[in-house]
Amino acid sequence: MTNSTAILLISCPDQKGLVAKIANFIYSNGGNIIHADQHTDFAAGLFLTRLEWQLTGFNLPRDLIAPAFAAIAQPLQAKWELHFSDTVPRIAIWVSKQDHCLLDLLWRHRAGEFAAEIPLIISNHPHLQSTAEQFGIDYHYLPVTKDTKIEQEAKQLELLQQYNIDLVVLAKYMQILSTDFVQKFPQVINIHHSFLPAFVGANPYHKAFERGVKIIGATSHYVTADLDAGPIIEQDVVRVSHRDEVEDLIRKGKDLERVVLARAVRLHLQNRVLVYGNRTVVFE
Repeated sequence: MTNSTAILLISCPDQKGLVAKIANFIYSNGGNIIHADQHTDFAAGLFLTRLEWQLTGFNLPRDLIAPAFAAIAQPLQAKWELHFSDTVPRIAIWVSKQDHCLLDLLWRHRAGEFAAEIPLIISNHPHLQSTAEQFGIDYHYLPVTKDTKIEQEAKQLELLQQYNIDLVVLAKYMQILSTDFVQKFPQVINIHHSFLPAFVGANPYHKAFERGVKIIGATSHYVTADLDAGPIIEQDVVRVSHRDEVEDLIRKGKDLERVVLARAVRLHLQNRVLVYGNRTVVFE
C-alpha cells in the first residue's frame, strides 16, 4: 500500500532536545511526518509523543526501523512501540447475554469503521450464537463457574492462540478475568457501565439510582488484575433526573456503553493510546 505509514508511541524522562532527536531520525532517513503530537506530564517527569510518517520514500525497510530506532531510544531511557497502519489486527469479542455492544461493534465493523478482522466470539452463555452466525463469525460457548474457571480460561487462551488474536474486547462479558489470564494476555479492553471510579463492580445503575446522582456514565478501559481499575481509554456521561427510574438509567447507559466502547476500540486500533503507569495519553 503506497499510503502506508509507520507510527511511533514513545514515553521517556523529559529532557531537552527530545523532539529534535526523534524527528531527525525520521527526517535523516527520508521520512515525511504527517502527524505529530506530544504531551509532558510534569508531575511524572515524562515526555510522551506519537509520530506518524509515510513509508513511501523512507530509506529503511520495515524490519530495520525498530533496531535503528532502538539505538536512539536506549540513551533516552525510552519505552516505545512501533506500529504500521496497514497491519490488520485480529479481534475476539467476548459476551454474556446482552447484545447491544456486540451488535454495535459488528455493525461498525461491517460498515468499515474498524480496520480489523473479527474471526471469533466467545461467550459463557449460548444466547448470542445466532448473532455470530448472521455475521459469519465462529462462536465458542464456554460456560464458567467457580469450579471450572481455571479450566475454561485455559481453553480461552488456546482459542486466542488458535485464531491468532491480537485484542480481546469484553462487550458486556460479565465475568472477572483472573490475574493469571491477564498476565498471559494483557491486551484486553472492557466496557464498564459506570463513570469510573464511581460505582465499581456489579449493579452500578442501581447504586447510582439509590445515590440520586444527576449524571451517569460509561467507561472503557484496559483490563488489569484490579477490578475496574485499569488505565482508562474513553468515558462519557449523560444527565439523569429525579424522574428517571432504574430502567431509564439502564436504557440511557446502554446508549453510552455502545459509543464509548466503539471509540475506545477505534482509538486502540489506530494506535492512539499510550499507557504509562495506570494512566493513558490519548492522541486524537
